[in-house]
Amino acid sequence: MGEVLRRIPAEDRKTWKMVVQDSYETGGQNWTDDFIKQFRKRYHYDPMPFLPVLHGKVVQSEDYSNRFLWDLRRLVADKVAHDYVGGLGKISHKNGLRTWLECYGHWGFPGEFLQYGGQADEVGGEFWSLGDLGNIENRAASSSAHIYGKTKVSAESFTSADPAFSRTPAGMKQRADRFFTEGINSSLLHVYIHQPNEDKLPGVNAWFGNEFNRHNTWFADMDIFLQYLKRCNMMLQQGKYVADIAYFIGEDAPKMTGIQDPKLPDGYNFDYINAEVIETRMKVKNGKMVLPDGMQYSILVLPNLQTMRPELLEKIRNLVISGAVVLGPKPSKSPSMQNGLKADQKVQKLAAELWGAIDGKTVQVNPLGKGMVMSGMDLQQAMDYLKIPADYSSSEKDIPFIHREINGGSIFFLSNQNNAPVSFNAKFRVAGKHAQLWNPVTGHIRKLPHVKNLEPSTEIPLELAPLESAFIIFTDEDLSLPSQQQLNYPKPSRTLAIEGEWSVQFDQKGRGPKNPIAFTTLQDWSKSENDSVKYFSGHAIYAKSFNFDQAKQGETIMLDLGNLTAIAKVKLNGIAVGGAWIAPFRIDITSVLKAGENKLEISVVNTWVNRLIGDSKLPEAQRKTSLTVNPYKPDSKLQPSGLLGPVKIEVMN
Repeated sequence: MGEVLRRIPAEDRKTWKMVVQDSYETGGQNWTDDFIKQFRKRYHYDPMPFLPVLHGKVVQSEDYSNRFLWDLRRLVADKVAHDYVGGLGKISHKNGLRTWLECYGHWGFPGEFLQYGGQADEVGGEFWSLGDLGNIENRAASSSAHIYGKTKVSAESFTSADPAFSRTPAGMKQRADRFFTEGINSSLLHVYIHQPNEDKLPGVNAWFGNEFNRHNTWFADMDIFLQYLKRCNMMLQQGKYVADIAYFIGEDAPKMTGIQDPKLPDGYNFDYINAEVIETRMKVKNGKMVLPDGMQYSILVLPNLQTMRPELLEKIRNLVISGAVVLGPKPSKSPSMQNGLKADQKVQKLAAELWGAIDGKTVQVNPLGKGMVMSGMDLQQAMDYLKIPADYSSSEKDIPFIHREINGGSIFFLSNQNNAPVSFNAKFRVAGKHAQLWNPVTGHIRKLPHVKNLEPSTEIPLELAPLESAFIIFTDEDLSLPSQQQLNYPKPSRTLAIEGEWSVQFDQKGRGPKNPIAFTTLQDWSKSENDSVKYFSGHAIYAKSFNFDQAKQGETIMLDLGNLTAIAKVKLNGIAVGGAWIAPFRIDITSVLKAGENKLEISVVNTWVNRLIGDSKLPEAQRKTSLTVNPYKPDSKLQPSGLLGPVKIEVMN
């Protein structure tokens, strides 16, 4: 990066804004120049006699040896955060650049994930289209962002080990939505690979990642998918994240993630928090633990550890006296060798004051000043004791949520993680507001008229299609309603099936049939007897005319495409009316539908899979496709493709 700055004039590198530190995957670290000097300055004792501990030897006692290792690991973690991440930040800022960091690591990560992320300008997580990657990484990134005052929480999104070019946007939505509910609000598509050649497509690929480059069949059609991601990102960057619980991760290092012990009850949200933030950024206001950037928590949950440094415990004592609520076990000693017996004695004295007569059974609460310490109960019991109702609850359990508070209202994002429709009653910890449903797929906004005010909550009957997500907005604004709409989810008053023969023109660039083909019924291309259709990859345009009578005032007319793979764009009477990439594949055609004859064109694009399989059956010299990493064989399974329907028009009052 220094060479780029030195060798490329500033006027020629105006787009370079960020220095990226990717996920840590470089093994452990435990030493550096002047480490002994810095160790002595930090802990006020000489580490030299304890160096045999690094070779598995006990020095003086097991307890002393463990404390020395704790001190060493903690210092390494602090230096990795402040010298490595923070140091690169200082150099970057001097050169007009910002830093972006994935604040987690694997295979020898020597740091503490929250502190590590806190030193970068922006933080990011990661998730793969399938599998477990993302299950800890994104909560690590969002917690670090929240407690260190950062708005954007990025994620390397849709990384994948699936067969090349096999995924569609519809297959990516579930994982994206899950991690939106965990605090991600800036999607980074993984991956776009430079494509230097035009002769044999699709070209260069890696064994990992989804291909978002210009040689993907649906590259030019994914704007409607990107609009969805942009709407979600924009909405989830508004206001402040709402979390009732701060899980303290402890002071031990290295630390790659936190734990939820006791378990997070349904309907509440949380952040992980570290000692650095508690000591330097946390205060109490109106009974809440607050951070300078507006984050606030009702309860601080301590991990099931016997150790805590006296400096931290003293800060927690001061917070409790000011009104904080702490739940967790009583510490009995310091983890460090610093100040030895005196540190342990101070911990024991402070703990006795904080926990008082708590025994975890008959006595579970010790009031102190304006706050209290609790122990021996689970989190739901603690929240009930504090009279803090769930932020969100419903009769359907597998609907993760996130809540952001804005001036004068609230934003809730709900995600149906099931591949089946759900109908449920949802209760939100909001009262006295009007409810609206914002559809992030279509951008459509409408009022939810059927609500029940249950101070301090609002109950709303909701419906979500398979894998559907929705923003529920609470605001003072009262939207007008269509004259006859009284239900949250009005049903069609009438339906018109579009049946009969379709004329289908396949793109010649995809080596489809030269002339249009008549489909008497909609069918899966991969089941065709015609190899030019069976192995086709690319765009095909379905054309058909149909008649419609006069629409009535106030009616909304929807075109339902049924089922398809992978993305459809629609023209009606020569006018583009939108597209669809995820079920339900429905498009509003009210503005262009006319009485009498209407001409319908539906452009449908599939993936590269079928053409790559088809070419694998040819001698290599005859193949017109090429991949750097090609998993497809003659016996690979073809992917369903095309417009499958049934296509119909639905009239909504």
